[in-house]
Amino acid sequence: MPIADRHTYLAEVVAACLKVWPGNRTVNIACHGHSVPAGYFASHVVDTFNAYPHLLHRGLKERFPSAVLNVIVTAIGGENSEPGAARFAEVLAHRPDVLTIDYGLNDRRLGLERARAAWSAMIGPAQEQGVRVLLLTPTPDIMQRSDAPAEARQLLRDHAQQIRELAAEFEVGLVDSLAACDRYLEGGGDLQDLLSWSNHPNRRGHELVARELLRWFPIG
Repeated sequence: MPIADRHTYLAEVVAACLKVWPGNRTVNIACHGHSVPAGYFASHVVDTFNAYPHLLHRGLKERFPSAVLNVIVTAIGGENSEPGAARFAEVLAHRPDVLTIDYGLNDRRLGLERARAAWSAMIGPAQEQGVRVLLLTPTPDIMQRSDAPAEARQLLRDHAQQIRELAAEFEVGLVDSLAACDRYLEGGGDLQDLLSWSNHPNRRGHELVARELLRWFPIG
């Protein structure tokens, strides 16, 4: 089965964002996951306004100035997808139109099989409620360095690949943060350009993710 088409998958959401008062309505986007969408940078600093949920919100408001938009962060630092799935009813209670899921970095401790089950336990109920789902592969991490242990580099890529497979299995959207990072590095960039911590992006790293997210909200 194919991954959702980014040109059409959020068409109804985009149409709602284009409406003007009194025909508009509130559009809710929930960003679920671990410390990265929660906004953790270095030394336990939570830099909310330089993290990708806020950058996505600003980008969408520039694109849709008449929209009433809420970007709701349901992420918890240090969490993997199992507790994220266990509290998922709280996320759906926000009645999101769009949901992003970002647990790839922390799920390395969980293992592929358990991670797949936990992600599936979130995607399925979201779809049952008509929520449009965007799955994120891992953001930049020090284990992408060429001198990192091969096993650690492969583990990151294995989880990214599983997330791609889940997007195809459920026919939802894919925001391939890891591939975007790879393109940056292949273009001559340095991994440290994107990191504030070993596994937390800096503003530039979050901008990379926000750009990929915004591609799912095209006009025309």
